[in-house]
Amino acid sequence: MADHDLTTCLITSQPSDQSDQHVIITVDQSSSNGVTHIETSNPYEFLGSTSTGSLSIPGLSTIDPFRNDTPTIEGVYEWIKIVICLPIGLIRLVLFILSLLVGYVSTRLALEGWKDKHNPMPKWRSRLMFVTRLCARAILFSFGYHWIKRKGKPAPRDMAPIIVSNHVSYIEPIFYFYELFPTIVASESHDSIPFVGTIIRAMQVIYVDRFSPTSRKLAISEIKRKASCDRFPRLLLFPEGTTTNGKSLISFQLGAFIPGYPIQPVVVRYPHVHFDQSWGNVSLGLLMCRMFLQFHNFMEVEYLPVVMPPKDQKENAVRFAERTSHDIATALNVVRTSHSYGDLMLITKATESKQENASKFLIEMARVESLYRLRSLEAVEFLDKFLAMKPDTSGCVNFQGFLNVFRLKICPLSRKIFAFMDVDKTGSITFQQFLYASAYVMKQSSFYQACERAFDISLVGENNHLTEQEFGDAIRPAIPDLNKDEIYSLFSLFDSDSDERVSKDDFIFCLRKHPLLIALFSPILPHMDLSDSGLEEILDDKEEVCVIYGFWIAMVLSSLYGETSIPNAEGLPARTSLIGYTTKFVLPFMYKAMMLDNTLIRKFGTILYVVIQSRLALGRSSSFKIVDVPFSLFPPRFG
Repeated sequence: MADHDLTTCLITSQPSDQSDQHVIITVDQSSSNGVTHIETSNPYEFLGSTSTGSLSIPGLSTIDPFRNDTPTIEGVYEWIKIVICLPIGLIRLVLFILSLLVGYVSTRLALEGWKDKHNPMPKWRSRLMFVTRLCARAILFSFGYHWIKRKGKPAPRDMAPIIVSNHVSYIEPIFYFYELFPTIVASESHDSIPFVGTIIRAMQVIYVDRFSPTSRKLAISEIKRKASCDRFPRLLLFPEGTTTNGKSLISFQLGAFIPGYPIQPVVVRYPHVHFDQSWGNVSLGLLMCRMFLQFHNFMEVEYLPVVMPPKDQKENAVRFAERTSHDIATALNVVRTSHSYGDLMLITKATESKQENASKFLIEMARVESLYRLRSLEAVEFLDKFLAMKPDTSGCVNFQGFLNVFRLKICPLSRKIFAFMDVDKTGSITFQQFLYASAYVMKQSSFYQACERAFDISLVGENNHLTEQEFGDAIRPAIPDLNKDEIYSLFSLFDSDSDERVSKDDFIFCLRKHPLLIALFSPILPHMDLSDSGLEEILDDKEEVCVIYGFWIAMVLSSLYGETSIPNAEGLPARTSLIGYTTKFVLPFMYKAMMLDNTLIRKFGTILYVVIQSRLALGRSSSFKIVDVPFSLFPPRFG
């Protein structure tokens, strides 16, 4: 046997008559983040998607941060303990009820006649609330927390006006109410909880609707106002936005970090062996009963060093939250994930739908929101659609299930769409693949423009709605052998109000719910790659105005910066052409802006339209000035 060194091939190639058969394996070393890149035929290239034409799916985390390890009573020891603790549990229940009632009465007295709730609570009212705080400690005692181990101390209020903590159970708010009596930020739904809602109001709670951008902005404004005033109590926020099992740290909301005040992180642990005290996939009533029936429940609270806000203005709230999250995760010795409250909504929906393994539908929603700006409520709607495809026990959907829900037939286009999602080439798709594919299509800068153009091209008559015949004619180039019933089935999907006709609103609404179906109109749509050559095409109606808006704004920006290219544009090469930047980023924004019922925008747009039309008419000479515009082109009344 010949000797081999490290440079010698261990397997030598053999001669073969079939020299044209090759297997080529490509290793992409850039995929260090666990993202799978598989080249596939992209049925959405006409939207001007990325040049690679590939769909990127991040590796799916195996962590379920919401799973309670002991959702049911298991083991002989647990049953014996419960039987022994039954008399103790009854006494604890009585103590809990009495403490809650006394605390409620004390709180009502403290709030009686107090109307100026915009300012800090008067001191004499705060002293009455001390009775309620003692009742809160009695409630913790009734739940089996006879002693609580503490490490470190709360920083002075003037050093750290904001406290953030991990959130594992409903126990932490009770503890912090007793220990610190802070102002908390809570969901509006908490106000309607009997007894508890009244006590929360005494903490001068900042209510927020997590699904309302306006509500979130108002909440951040209130956090700034109260953090800046020493007469208010310190503020307490749970940046995870929901409870977890404490074995990982999910993504942080930014409400505590945007104001830019020093923050003290606090870590809460619940050491256990037989009973997991986390409020995960277990009902509140069962969790409370099991707490009553324990000999003792362990709880540890650790106050960490204060995290100072960034001195460098370039470091934003995201980095501030990242540093704080890192400190908490390090203290807990757990991993950080990109899960969020949206994942809890998804797993709850899957559980309600009787899915055997609901954790298969966790997708790390914070990552999806970051990549595609997809909201949690939209993700739940996509999950509804996916569940209608009847996934199997592994959470996967086959080709036939996809066809049934999207009302498609087996054809090259439907196979192409399914293969686009099936990046692993297993013959089935997961919810993550379905959601990412749908969000990928919606993210394309020309998606909404393509929806409107597809509707306009499909129209034949002068009516502002599509008939079944017009609809069928529009999609036959994509699927030529559709029969009448199959066309009607698809038409009824677009006809959301069942009036036997499809308006533009119906059309766009359907494509927003089923973005993958935009591929049906790809043969009748021109390639919508918004590149340099795109401006040379003659566009009509609103698209022409949009291009002119974007082009003019980019011209103004370039004149201000004294250059004709925009450096470091995200998603484009290091330096890209002015027109390319304009059409990729400015144009979609202006297109949406035109949909607003805003007089100022319409007036501004009309002026720019006339100016650019004049410039085009006079030629593209650099000597063009705004005084060259023939003002006779302006309409008598615009806007």
